[in-house]
This record gives sequence, structure tokens and C-alpha cells, in this order.
Amino acid sequence: MKIDVIQQVGAVIREVASREMEGRMARVVVATRTYDTTIEDLWDALTSAERIPRWFLPISGDLKVGGHYQLQGNAGGEILRCEPPRLLAVTWAMGPQVSWVTVTLAKDATGGTCLELEHAAHADAEGAAAFWDQYGPGAVGVGWDLTLVGLGLHLASRAAVDPAAFAAWSASDHGKDFVRRSSEGWCNASIAAGTEADAARAAAARTTAFYGGGEHRD
Repeated sequence: MKIDVIQQVGAVIREVASREMEGRMARVVVATRTYDTTIEDLWDALTSAERIPRWFLPISGDLKVGGHYQLQGNAGGEILRCEPPRLLAVTWAMGPQVSWVTVTLAKDATGGTCLELEHAAHADAEGAAAFWDQYGPGAVGVGWDLTLVGLGLHLASRAAVDPAAFAAWSASDHGKDFVRRSSEGWCNASIAAGTEADAARAAAARTTAFYGGGEHRD
């Protein structure tokens, strides 16, 4: 599997923010990327039960507003909003932890489609502050960066991404380089959002190691 690490990491704009959700403060991780496809095609790839497993994971459930979905071996939750072909919002439950994922699509001036993914979690949830201090936004951000790579591979080829081949690439030197660079990108976004630089770099180093990327590079 050939993936241009520098191009893939550079394709994502990373932001970290805070906002009020349901009367409580939430931390928000935002990843924005443009794909060379139509908004209708990208929407279909994100919402079709047939296509989602081609680039992400098998999905089951009642895939409509108010229904519940489950990604095999991963998160599940409720579908909160579905406004084709521009907005999808769901809860994202992993065990007892519940957060929110919102995906917004817009046509790009170049003819492609811009995808903005927001993942928000309450800052005062049990264990949330300690986890954020330990790993920073990269704990979530690196995972989404990898997922957006898989989506891009599928959109470019129209074929299913081989999970075994993608896992092998992720464990390779190229995959580890991707993790390091992605983690550094989220570190920089964290610093831009006001995190003290040494704390952000220490958290990024732990995130890099968690994902198997080896030592963090300054």
C-alpha cells in the first residue's frame, strides 16, 4: 500500500476549541479536509451502510434520525441530525463515555468537497481532564486523521480498503511516520489554542507512543 505521508498529513487542517454544550464546557477537536469528489458522492460514502465498511468499519442499526448505529468493535450512538447532503450529527459512545461527532460538507471552490469533522466531549466528564492532560487532542485527532486517509483511498479508487493491508501499513515505518507527523500537527493546534507548549509536546509524545509511532520528534 503506497500512501504519501507528507501529502496526507498536510491535507488536514487541525483546530482545537472550547464551547458550551448542554450547559457544560466541552473541548472540540476539528479536522477539515477537501476531497476531489462531488458533495453527493462524499455524502453517500459517509452515510451508506454499504459503503461505510469499504473505508471504515461494518455498521449496523437503524440508520435514520432518532435511530441507533453500532460500528463493529468501536463506537455506537444515536443519529441526531441528518440533512443530505451537508450535515450529519451523532452521539459517539465508547463504554460509559459519550461525546458528539458532527460532519459538515460544503462544495469547494476547486470543484471538490470540503469535509469538516468536529468531535466534542464534555471537559468535566469523569476522567476527561486527566485524559486530556495526558494525551491532548491527538488521542482523538490522530485516530480521525487515519480514518480520513482510509476515506480518501476509497474515494480515489472506488474500491474497498483492505483492512489487513491498511493495518500493515499503519504498523510500518511509513505508518509510524504518519502517526508522528499527525501527532505533531495536533500538538501545534493545541498550542495555538492556548496550551502551554511543554505540556502540549509532552502530551503529543504520549499520544505518539500510544499509537505505536515511537518516540515523538521535536
